Amino acid sequence: MSSPATTVSATNPAEDARKQGASRLLSLDLFRGATIALMILVNNPGDEQAAYWPLKHAEWNGWTPTDLVFPFFLFIVGVSMTFSFSSRLERGETKRQLFIHVLKRGLVLLALGIFLNGFPNHYQLSTWRFYGVLQRIAICYVISAILALWMGRRGWIVAIISCLAGYWILMRFISVPGFGIPTHDIPLLDPDRNLAAWLDRKLLMGHLYEVTRDPEGVLSTIPAIATSLLGVLTGEWLRSERSTQAKATGMAIFGIAGLALGEFLNRWFPINKNLWTSSYVVFTAGFALVCLAICYWILDVKRRRRGTQPLLVFGANPIAAYFFAEIVAHWIDRVQVHSPAGRITWQEMIYQRLFVGLASPANSSLLYSLAFVLMCWLAMWLLYRRQIFLRV
Repeated sequence: MSSPATTVSATNPAEDARKQGASRLLSLDLFRGATIALMILVNNPGDEQAAYWPLKHAEWNGWTPTDLVFPFFLFIVGVSMTFSFSSRLERGETKRQLFIHVLKRGLVLLALGIFLNGFPNHYQLSTWRFYGVLQRIAICYVISAILALWMGRRGWIVAIISCLAGYWILMRFISVPGFGIPTHDIPLLDPDRNLAAWLDRKLLMGHLYEVTRDPEGVLSTIPAIATSLLGVLTGEWLRSERSTQAKATGMAIFGIAGLALGEFLNRWFPINKNLWTSSYVVFTAGFALVCLAICYWILDVKRRRRGTQPLLVFGANPIAAYFFAEIVAHWIDRVQVHSPAGRITWQEMIYQRLFVGLASPANSSLLYSLAFVLMCWLAMWLLYRRQIFLRV
């Protein structure tokens, strides 16, 4: 994580919260930490085929708890942005200075994501994947930041509706070259015969995660921006002069409404994580609001802090935790060793020697995932204990 745009903070998030009051929320750190922990858990099964269904992505339409993780993080990015920008502007920074900071941060995240895609030995330009999780975060962060800095609440709402409605129009009514119009010539959201997949193949064939399409492709970034902007709106709600109880209640109400609306829209534009459909945006934002409302109620309304420290460790260094987990996972997934059965990866060897046979296949896979999370947590705990907080 060392780069010119990476800073090391020696302040404690809990202490910051006491000093800064409304400028920082422990509940947001808790929600962020839980999201990162779940992200690491579902990304690192011992045996992907044997894993429990909640720890797998939906095959296509529909959702599982795993499909909530990425939009939760993008939503949190939007919420955090509101507090960060407000604090910086109050300290005297100009919008131009903030914009330069945003661009630098976005470029670093983009570079880290591209680096991760090749690590440790897949840096061939002919097959190197350019899309990815950090890349999507970077793009959504920069675009949402521009809108957050130079537009108000009405502008954000218009942008959200435009992204969601515009994406639905593109995916529903625009003819897919070589295949035809969705619902007339081809099924709506056919895995390979949809506009988003066609555009990905047109732009970067040979560099796609799923060969013929990419879950973080170009076109589906449009509704993903709406996810982060919904976080910006939530951040503004939390910064308002309303009482803490009113804020928690409001988030819960809007969250339940989002869940209901997402399920309603699912009839015409199915919930689909791979294509980041508009119904998926509304549904997952509703879920995120409910979860954040619960965290806010516990930490900021009832002031109950017992048992939250483990998740706050992840919440204090989210990008570092994700980057560390991905570096380790890529290394053991891609580097092979000799075994009596032939060449296998480090991951396969570790899983077979330490976890297979301890319990049922599903539980053995889960134990491996939990051990991986614990390893990452210990690394972040060492940073937390030394009050080192890496900021890209």
